[in-house]
Amino acid sequence: HLAIATALMAGIIQLILGFFKLGFLINFLAHPVISGFTSAAAFIIGLSQLNNLLGLSLERSNQIHVVLSRLVNNLQNIHLPTMLLGIGGIVFMLLIRKISKAIPSALLAAIAGIILVKYGELDQMGVAILGTVPKGLPGFAVPEISFSDVQQLLPLALTICVISFIESLAIATSIAAKHKDHKIDPNQELIALGMTKLGGAFFQAFPTTGSFTRSAINNEAGAKTGLASFFAALVIAVTLLFLTPLFFYLPKAILASIIMVSVIGLINVKEAKQLFRTDRRDFYILLLTFLATLILGIQLGVLLGLLLSITIMVYRNAKPHYAVLGRLPDTDHYRNIDRFSEAIQKEEILVVRFDAQLYFGNAAFFEKEMVKLIQRSSDTLKLFILDGSNIHDMDSTGIHALEELTDFLKARQIQFNFANPIGPVRDALSRHDLIEHIGIENCYFSVSDAVRAYNSRAEQNPSGALHKQWNSKRKK
Repeated sequence: HLAIATALMAGIIQLILGFFKLGFLINFLAHPVISGFTSAAAFIIGLSQLNNLLGLSLERSNQIHVVLSRLVNNLQNIHLPTMLLGIGGIVFMLLIRKISKAIPSALLAAIAGIILVKYGELDQMGVAILGTVPKGLPGFAVPEISFSDVQQLLPLALTICVISFIESLAIATSIAAKHKDHKIDPNQELIALGMTKLGGAFFQAFPTTGSFTRSAINNEAGAKTGLASFFAALVIAVTLLFLTPLFFYLPKAILASIIMVSVIGLINVKEAKQLFRTDRRDFYILLLTFLATLILGIQLGVLLGLLLSITIMVYRNAKPHYAVLGRLPDTDHYRNIDRFSEAIQKEEILVVRFDAQLYFGNAAFFEKEMVKLIQRSSDTLKLFILDGSNIHDMDSTGIHALEELTDFLKARQIQFNFANPIGPVRDALSRHDLIEHIGIENCYFSVSDAVRAYNSRAEQNPSGALHKQWNSKRKK
């Protein structure tokens, strides 16, 4: 009763999130995190099939070190016929795929396993089989749920909602990465997940989500569109109604081998190698998520991955890139002096480009770094130019940081010019009256205009100053 009620509540929550277009929240999950989590989940799912593959009775666990420890302690209990059948199934499917991926290797392995068990009487030798599969479809029933149930189950429903969404998007993103023409719509996924939980609750179903194993099998079978799942559902319905006796002798070892072969494709070694060569920081993020999921389990791995992604985003936004600029010879272009050794920098002029929005998350960093640069050149510095071409927004905390910087420069009798502020930033400066504090005559269309104005000692520069058009939003 409570499980069905939980499915109903989690489904309603996901539908609401989908209809209000909140699927964008998945964008906060970094790709290295998704890759590390998916690869680790593939390992865990593969190892979870060891009981069926080797004929053991190990207690299940989502932690790889626990599974391996139990396996080592039970090596003497491996059932040889089951192991041979399971490994044989793996080898058989891999060989079929080498011949042609269009051949349904999993289906052929299942048929071969049924024939071997039935006519070889392997079940009499201890090989576990699927046995009797109950006939018929689940009946319709309206789930009963009280207000006390809602209070009790709401935290659980929210947790299931989040974890199932992240898990489903992780597997979807991983598979989409293998097919360049696949696009993921998180809002559509939310609605689909919500509908399955909501609909399933009326047929006595537990909370459902996108399955790692079934998605991998579906992908390996060559599925291209959602119609693959539709026809799979029809086949399952027909099977439950009429064909269940055919699966009586299906060995569990073959089912395990099908799952293990399918999840191999989710382990993305290629991306890990590429990140190791090109971006060590993202590689370590992938590795950390991978190890954490292996050690802590899939559910905790999902939550840790989400936390890690948010932490990465906050850290990168809190300390964005900035560059000291110099003029390229015989041009009006200013570029990063660390990348362009030929860029010319005058002792009395310091030009800095800040490459992020200026807001509460990085305002303190901005002020600290700018002051540090100014203090290094304070003996000769006469003009400080802030290139605002990459500052696309500014909140009240950012405005305050810029005001503090302006006062710092005025106290040292250093001229401050603001070059190339874009429309939204000009609007923010005007709303907060900071433009009067800076001086509208000290704002320019480009760095070169600001430098020319300084060199000519002109109070105004009609060709470069922004003051005539400052308040016009139509001319952003």
